[in-house]
Amino acid sequence: MQPERIPASTSGTRRFHHRREIVPPLRGLLRGWIALPLLALALGSQLACGPGEAAPPEGPGIIILGFDGLDYDLTRKLMTEGRLPNFQRLAEQGQGLRPLGTSIPPQSPVAWSDFITGLDSGGHGIYDFVHRDPETMAPYLSTSQLEEPDEMLEIGEWQFPLSGGGAELLRYGTPFWEPAQEHGVPSTIVRMPANFPVTGTAGRELSGMGTPDIVGSYGTFSFYTSELFFDDDVSGGNVYEAWPEDGVVHASLYGPQNPFLQRKERISLPFRVHIDPEEPVVKLVVGGEERILRVGEWSDWVPLEFELIPTQTLPAMARFYLKTLEPEFQLYVSPLNYDPVNPALPISHPEDYARELAEATGRYYTQGMPEDTQALKGEILSREEFLAQATIVREEMLDQYRHVLEEFRGGLLFYYMGSADMVSHMIWDALDPTHPAYDAAEDEPFADVLPSIYEELDTMVGYTLDTMPPDTLLVVMSDHGFTSWRRSFNLNSWLRDNGYLAVKNPDLTEDPGFFGNVDWSRTLAYGLGINGLYVNLRGREANGIVP
Repeated sequence: MQPERIPASTSGTRRFHHRREIVPPLRGLLRGWIALPLLALALGSQLACGPGEAAPPEGPGIIILGFDGLDYDLTRKLMTEGRLPNFQRLAEQGQGLRPLGTSIPPQSPVAWSDFITGLDSGGHGIYDFVHRDPETMAPYLSTSQLEEPDEMLEIGEWQFPLSGGGAELLRYGTPFWEPAQEHGVPSTIVRMPANFPVTGTAGRELSGMGTPDIVGSYGTFSFYTSELFFDDDVSGGNVYEAWPEDGVVHASLYGPQNPFLQRKERISLPFRVHIDPEEPVVKLVVGGEERILRVGEWSDWVPLEFELIPTQTLPAMARFYLKTLEPEFQLYVSPLNYDPVNPALPISHPEDYARELAEATGRYYTQGMPEDTQALKGEILSREEFLAQATIVREEMLDQYRHVLEEFRGGLLFYYMGSADMVSHMIWDALDPTHPAYDAAEDEPFADVLPSIYEELDTMVGYTLDTMPPDTLLVVMSDHGFTSWRRSFNLNSWLRDNGYLAVKNPDLTEDPGFFGNVDWSRTLAYGLGINGLYVNLRGREANGIVP
């Protein structure tokens, strides 16, 4: 699959695995943009080392904390109320709290790509969370793709790659840390969105939003239940029947298709759940790992090994949550994450940096958007259970950040936190009693969830101010804000009603799947993703008709 053709004005920019010289007109543009963050940083707070002790720094430093979805108005309100004393301290010692413009469209992978490169979507090529292959019309993740091997050796039912393959970053443009590193500024870029696979141009990198799970999605959970006729039409996850027999549940975890088999067959890993006859507790057995779980308890990370061929395995890991035993058995399993101790894809640079972080603070979510909003939307997890899972994510990241900050000796450090964004998507309505869908009984108990998360981030800011080396500038930034969702617009419905998109059967009530009811021979335009609008272009789309 190929990304959209980039306009000629950016045809000289570089892309991961394809390093090319920047054309002269862009050199000035990129150089000019690189001055912008330095100007912003100069407006930040230059503070001496606080109570915490740090090793002697190698030189002056810049720390950028990227808090996804941190809303300007809510931050200002909480600062006024005295709930964010460290934000207030930073504002008073620097240049205050300032609103920033966001990207067009205002989506996280787009905004962070703007920040990384100084280009807009027309330059870096990221327009949405998903794009589509114009030849097949199949969707794919917008920021990266897995490349198939160029040549395969076929032996019986097996096939073996001879060349090619791997992962490719689809974002164009030069990341701002590349010239910094080239000019002697040591750079550590941790969890930067739209940076998988990592560029390898910073001293140390760990990928963030855009990093897939092992099945190649943004996050596909599994749910095992003994409930008859359970609605398995759940977006973002798979539901499996799982029945206790003689006190034991036998089930399997499912990974991607086995790349070594010529036929399409998903790899799997069996597991057992032994149910205690008297207590609400189970013993989970998967591979050589065992865990004891009580109802309502989350496991730690369980390392997994999926066999591909007798000599090759795919390492992964998952968290298990025992939801209920009575009246039904219900077990949630997180998306299968790449194991940072032994990652199968390039999630860090150097390659052992992911392992170094895991050895320092424990295994952690490598999946780019770890808070499982889909499980909450599908009513697999309750609000309380979702928030408990989101808390696990934040605790992992905060532990990891403390280690990263301890290692910081000057230069450039970027660290990303996405929990405020992901939880805002799910809980923001609890802040808006005037919303038509507000339910006091359901929403009021959650009214302080987001302010409390902002307070956690405030603690992170305070820890940074107190422990960072002398001669360090601290910048706290966000990619976009938040507000109530009171209306929505279905682009494809509008295109259909106005004669731009034709359907095969206008009376169809059940969705047949991705574009399954579209009559491409009469369709001029179509929508994809959150706001993507495409022309059904002849010579580009497989069934294009527009000259």
